[in-house]
Amino acid sequence: MSKPFDIELFLIGVLTGSNTTRQRHLRQAKVMQDAITKRWQQDNPWCWQKKHLVWFLTATREERSEATNYYYLLTTQLIAKRLGKSWFVHRDQIIK
Repeated sequence: MSKPFDIELFLIGVLTGSNTTRQRHLRQAKVMQDAITKRWQQDNPWCWQKKHLVWFLTATREERSEATNYYYLLTTQLIAKRLGKSWFVHRDQIIK
């Protein structure tokens, strides 16, 4: 059995801010990774597409407060930055 992809190692280069902020991004990225892995069997962020991240944000938005949704959006932007993608997931795409 293969070792799960280390999301912390993946994001370490783009994480900035206080320790609390970095830990929040890592926690949220792990939640996103788990959900995307269950839905699409893609645990490696290098295989993710914009649709995977938008799906996560839209499919789970009702379970969270507006502020938490905003923080997940920030984490999504960090993941895109780390992937070197110019994706910009706008808030209007996830709030309907």
